[in-house]
Amino acid sequence: MHTRTLGDVTVSAIGLGGMPMSIEGRPQRERSLATIHAALDAGVTLIDTADAYHLHADEVGHNESLIAEGLRTWGGDTSGVLVATKGGHLRPGDGTWTVDGSPAHLRRAVEDSLRRLGVEAIGLYQFHRPDPRVPYADSVGVLAELLDAGKIRMAGISNANPERIRLAQEVLGGRLVSVQNQYSPAFRSSQPELDLCASLGIAFLPWSPLGGIGRAGSLGARYEAFRRVAAAHDVSPQQVALAWELSRSPVVIPIPGASRPSSIEDSVLAADLQLTPEELAALTAS
Repeated sequence: MHTRTLGDVTVSAIGLGGMPMSIEGRPQRERSLATIHAALDAGVTLIDTADAYHLHADEVGHNESLIAEGLRTWGGDTSGVLVATKGGHLRPGDGTWTVDGSPAHLRRAVEDSLRRLGVEAIGLYQFHRPDPRVPYADSVGVLAELLDAGKIRMAGISNANPERIRLAQEVLGGRLVSVQNQYSPAFRSSQPELDLCASLGIAFLPWSPLGGIGRAGSLGARYEAFRRVAAAHDVSPQQVALAWELSRSPVVIPIPGASRPSSIEDSVLAADLQLTPEELAALTAS
């Protein structure tokens, strides 16, 4: 598989988003583990998770524990796999989401994530979502502390606008390595953030790059250009969407969610899909 750079680490051009394996409609544990193993078999070396990826209030960190089990039970060498997790977004368990960007919460959250992942240092830790009650610099400042303490190896932010990206880079002393925002054929309003990341050399990780849970399968039906290009190459519209996103900038590393082996196996093929300039222009204009 083609690779891209995230901080000082080389990772697969397509990552695995773990969220669908832990929230509503999640599969049996065996199928989730098979999905993780299929991703690793296909050469995926970036896996994205978060402590908030769970269904019930008493299972915080469900997806982190699942990813750790998947890595532990795979037969190959996982030393080159980068696990990225996030903190600061909470799910009480009743279908709602809240935020807590307080330094005290983030410090506790990191310790819990370290335990669930079974590591001494988290490869990439990301502040999940801004908390309007807490100055953004205070939340990001915890990431700087954690970097200095060696509890995380790299720091990123998620759901951030250009102003917050610049502020995070300043607070971290130039050590911000990634921004994870929503970006897909259906959601392109993060283009300014992508452009800023490209200018700064910061990795941009699109979440829900296929349009989100429950919508990825209908991508071709909703976007004629993606369906037409997919038919011309005899591939899925989902592959075309990921290939288009990769073409937007060398800093883009999509992290499509998956809950079955066939989904991630199809997604990783996008890294090898060559689209013509005319096709890319048509997709961008659609």
